[in-house]
Formats: sequence, C-alpha cells, structure tokens
Amino acid sequence: MSSSAPAKVPAPDQPGAGRTYGTLDRFFRISERGSTLPREVRGGLATFFAMAYIIVLNPIILGSAKDMYGHQLDNGQLVTATALTAALTTLLMGVIGNVPIALAAGLGVNSVVALQLAPRMSWPDAMGMVVLAGFVVMLLVATGLRERVMNAVPYGLRKAISIGIGLFIMLIGLVDAGFVSRIPDAAQTTVPLQLGGDGHLNGWPVLVFVLGVLLTLALIVRKVSGAILISIVAMTVLAVIINAVAEVPSWGLTTPKWPGNPVASPDFGLIGQVSLFGGFGKVGMLTGVLFVFTVLLSCFFDAMGTIMGVSDEAKLTDGEGQMPGINKVLFVDGLAVAAGGASSSSATTAFVESTAGVGEGARTGLANVVTGGLFAVALFLTPVATMVPSQAATPALVAVGFLILAGSVKEIDWADYTIAVPAFVTMLMMPFTYSITNGIGMGFITFVVLRLAAGRGREVPPAMYAVAAVFAFYYLMPALGLT
Repeated sequence: MSSSAPAKVPAPDQPGAGRTYGTLDRFFRISERGSTLPREVRGGLATFFAMAYIIVLNPIILGSAKDMYGHQLDNGQLVTATALTAALTTLLMGVIGNVPIALAAGLGVNSVVALQLAPRMSWPDAMGMVVLAGFVVMLLVATGLRERVMNAVPYGLRKAISIGIGLFIMLIGLVDAGFVSRIPDAAQTTVPLQLGGDGHLNGWPVLVFVLGVLLTLALIVRKVSGAILISIVAMTVLAVIINAVAEVPSWGLTTPKWPGNPVASPDFGLIGQVSLFGGFGKVGMLTGVLFVFTVLLSCFFDAMGTIMGVSDEAKLTDGEGQMPGINKVLFVDGLAVAAGGASSSSATTAFVESTAGVGEGARTGLANVVTGGLFAVALFLTPVATMVPSQAATPALVAVGFLILAGSVKEIDWADYTIAVPAFVTMLMMPFTYSITNGIGMGFITFVVLRLAAGRGREVPPAMYAVAAVFAFYYLMPALGLT
C-alpha cells in the first residue's frame, strides 16, 4: 500500500533502451516506452519482494476474525487464496492494461471485511458484498462514471480516508502483536487500552515485534528495496530460534516453527465460497448497502491515487497528467475487487509498492508478468508462509500506516476549516471507533454541515448531499426504532 520514494527511471536514450525483442517488444511496447527486457524483469522482481508480505499479513488479519456464527477462515486456505488472486489479477493488469502496477489484497479493506462485515453475517455473505462492490466499480468504469464520482468527494477528504485507514491498520498491528491490549471491563476504568497485557511489555513475542518495527523503519529510512519483506523474514527467523530455545507460552495465532515439509499443494477450499445477497438478509437493506459502499470507497480512492501516482512515476502520463488507456486499467482494478471476494481473500487492489519496480526501470506490463509469476510460485510454499507469527508480520502494519500518513497529510488544506475539520474527524474516527464506515460517514456529514454553515452550500456536489443524508439516516436508525 505504501513505499518510500523510488529511484529515477533510466532515461530512454541510455544504452540498451532501444533494443528490440520481437513479438514481446511489440506487444508490451518495451522499446517504445524506453525500457529493456532486463529492466522489466528486475522491476517485476523488485515489486514482488516489496509487496510479498501481503501473503502473510492478509491471512493473519482475516484469519483472526470470526463471523456471526463463530467460524474462522483456515489460515492455509487464506494463503492460497491471497497468492492465487494476486497472481491472476497482476497478470491481467499486465496483459490488458500494459502497466507495471501489481495488485493484491488491500490492507484496510480486509480490516473492513474482518471487523465490520463478518461479525454481522457469515463469511460467504461478507465476501459476497466485496464481489458486489467490484461489480459496482466495473459498472462505474463502463458508464464513465468512476472519474465523475471521484470528483464529487473533495480532495482533502479523499486523503483523509487514506490517512484514517493507515491509522486504523497501525492500531490493528499494535493490538494483534500484543503491544497494546484492551483493559477488561471489570477494571471499571475510562482508559480503554493499556501497554502490553498488564501495563508492561513482557515476553519474547513482544520483543520480536518491537525489534521488527525498529528494523522495518530503519530499512525504510535507508531506502532499502523490500524493507518490509526483509524485516518479516528476519523477525521470523529470530522467532523460530527463540521458540526453539526458550519456553514461550503463546505466540497467538501462529507458532513460529519450521515445517517438516516447506512445500505443499495449494488448498483451494475457499475459492467460490460466496453468497452475493445473503448479507442483506442478516443486516437489512440499508446497512447492507452502506457496507458495500464502504468497501467501494475503500478500494475506489486508494486505487485511483495509486494508479495515477505509479503511472506518473513511470512516465506513462501525458502533459495534462492523464494516462492513455486508463479505462482498461480501471476496469481490471474493478474486476480484481470482485475476484478477491470470489476467492475469499478480500478485495484486491493496486499496490503502491509497484513504485519499487518502476524505480528499477519497469514501464510496461511485462514487469507484472514477472511479479504475477512469482505469486503463482508462492502458492506451493504455504507451510512456510503460515509459520510466520503475527509479531513478525504486524510491524509492517505500523510502517505502512506511517507511510500512508506521511504521503497524504501534507496534501490536506489545513487552512480551510470546512475541509480540515471533516478530514480530522474522518481520520480519527476510524481508529477511535474501530470502524472505517464510521470515519467516512462522520467525515462526510461534517463536511456538508460546515460548508452549509459557511454559506458555501453550492460548492457541495449533489452526490455528497445524498451520501451524507444516507449516513445520517443510518446513525438515526436506533433512535427511530428501525434496528
């Protein structure tokens, strides 16, 4: 979802930039874009190693949650679903869109599915809503409405949504690692969280997490490609050693122990386990629509910003900042959202870590073919992926949360209170209420109210009035006796 600033792409006139590769060159337009086959291969490798952590993190986030019936998704099946969907959608983006933009399960969206949708319905119901969100994205692209809808939400609020998601996933990382924990209700205290399990940091697992955070941030500061993956691997090795020589009562969801056989056949048990409309019967039509809308927004704006940002870094935009053929790219992105739901790996979206590949010289979809191929290979390494403890993987959530904040907070106009205050509400209500839906809803309502109070109601797009009204009615439903 995020990464440090990439290195500059080699100029087209450098040695080898104009070399041709026959059919491959013509199909991907390698020479035309000033790239070479080696650069595309290196770019694909760099992108994979920069984002491969999602194979570990996505199963941890989804696998730790329960649906309304108390069912949990199988960790091994989640690894298979995550790797398979990333492989297929990344390949599609490369072949159809011809851009070096890789896709995988989106951080933040998987939290919506795990913490908001699943507890109110079954897992197939929750994934069905993700599929519906993907269908809506494709419909918006097909009708030309996707860019118009994006323009209805002020730029500052779009950035605030990204920041709020970043803060939210950072809090999830701290909780899942045991660095902070909820104070039991029996304590009769107004303080909801505490350090560690008893107000102190105790035990080897927490130490692994702390060292992982420091290592990840240090590598990011040094601008090391694949910093997150390097940290996960290093901390996993450390956790395996600690678990072998010390008595560790519990690591939580996953115990770090080297599997007897690191290679295994993929388990496709979750593929196709979807109920498109079952969730509406559990939560009602209005709440169901809002859930789909929340998933849609979480994917919609993050993907749009990522696609434009990466394409600009790869010099694929014209003088007006527009990318030729963007509708193909946006359509594949919508298809990827639906595919993620169909595989039970949550919504799949564009990853800004693709800039790591661009920094290595990637400018075409051939780099995606390399990245997608590596995700396909990862399908057969499930035992290795499922041995990674959350304390080794969750430092990535802290780092990604920071990078999202650092990249977006300066883009908000803090001098305009009609934008600054709604942005503030949006980004803080997500972690404080443990709900992305609440952050978006309260931010939209605040924006409309403040613009009206400032006498600037005409500046509010009609779509924002409609969405704010829906959210206001949603919050009033309990008082109206409609829940």
